[in-house]
Amino acid sequence: MARPLVISQRFPLRRITVSPAQTILLGFASIMVVGGVLLSLPVAAADGRPTPFIDALFTATSATAVTGLVVVDTATHWSLFGQLVILTLIQVGGFGYMTTAMLLALLVGRRIGLRERMVLAESYNLYALGGIVRFTKMVILVTLAIEGTGALLLALRWAPEVGLPRGIYWGLFHAVSAFNNAGFDVMGNFRSLTRYVTDLPVNLIVTGLIILGGLGFGVLMNLRDGLRRLTLHSKIVLSTSLALILIGALGILLFESGNPGTLGPLGWPGRALAAFFQSVTPRTAGFNTVQIGKMHDATLMLLVILMFIGASPGGTGGGIKTTTFMAPLVVILAQLRGYPEPALFKRRLPSVVIYKAVTIALLGLAFVVTMSILLTVTEGVAFLPALVEVASGFGTVGLSTGITPSLSTLGKAIIMVTVFTGRVGLLTLAFGLTRRQMVPRFHYPEEPIYVG
Repeated sequence: MARPLVISQRFPLRRITVSPAQTILLGFASIMVVGGVLLSLPVAAADGRPTPFIDALFTATSATAVTGLVVVDTATHWSLFGQLVILTLIQVGGFGYMTTAMLLALLVGRRIGLRERMVLAESYNLYALGGIVRFTKMVILVTLAIEGTGALLLALRWAPEVGLPRGIYWGLFHAVSAFNNAGFDVMGNFRSLTRYVTDLPVNLIVTGLIILGGLGFGVLMNLRDGLRRLTLHSKIVLSTSLALILIGALGILLFESGNPGTLGPLGWPGRALAAFFQSVTPRTAGFNTVQIGKMHDATLMLLVILMFIGASPGGTGGGIKTTTFMAPLVVILAQLRGYPEPALFKRRLPSVVIYKAVTIALLGLAFVVTMSILLTVTEGVAFLPALVEVASGFGTVGLSTGITPSLSTLGKAIIMVTVFTGRVGLLTLAFGLTRRQMVPRFHYPEEPIYVG
């Protein structure tokens, strides 16, 4: 028990302890506020005038949460200073608060204590503290290596088109944004990558960065050991990610091939490429090569499902995560097949994992529906566009049907809360708002109920 810090005999003060979850919440919130202040400065805007703080805070929140929803155009509204602030927030948000703090500590030669290790483990959803510092160092190196490779490839593609300086800058900005699943772009006029809808190099490089960033650092580390040494977690992440990409691409191709506003004008190779890109990007990336607002309702619902599921644990994306989606599904399949215990790849899933997954999924669903209803009330829009906007924020995606720039102050606040919750996670937020978790001292007797 912590010894009280006494400043007088009459007024003893006890040391305030902050849990790992609270440290993560406070860290992200602080970065967002600082980013909002920087972006509200006149030097951050292209016209040299201060940006309203609500818009600056919205942009900082979206960047730190690696979301990509914007109320002002990134390329035309912000100066080079403002864009570099956004890029820094994206990188910090992708690394995570504690990874960035550890990087700074290592640069100045400070020792990483037990508390910092506990917060790092919490941020990466790891169960053990052993090797956490070494793991974090590898995360930093892998991130910089992948981003550097992506930046070089994109610069080689864009330099002949826009010149060497802009080509290098575009390559760096979009590589960092893509790997961190942010979705911010500097193409101008809210166009994202629509001008490159049939450009094979741009599509493959960007989607490759998105997929690698969304798999999770634990899976990337595990892949170095070879396919035969994959853990159950890695097998579930890889198989689920592949299945969702294929199902999403086929669904988009089916629903949008006859749509003159999206895939209709393209040839079949272009349609397949655009469908593949739009199937990858709802997995929390936020780039688009076709106009989202012109898609059919069925396609938008498919995108909502993909955005709600999101990326995988320990990565740069949001959503409930692929493993959270698969755990209840494994239970359902086990029940349908008459198996008493849920198992996958010849491994049984612990009950505590099932409970956690169901909790996250149901809380996430309730949260998204509630925030969507609130947005329909404050903005006067139909439920589906509001649902797309909220699911995009919760999944830290960045896709929108076009209503983001016209949001009211209250609407912006709703989306900021949604984005923040999606980035830190529902359980982290719940644990962070609770001083301590209750440990049961006894168990009630068990009694069955009728279900179904």
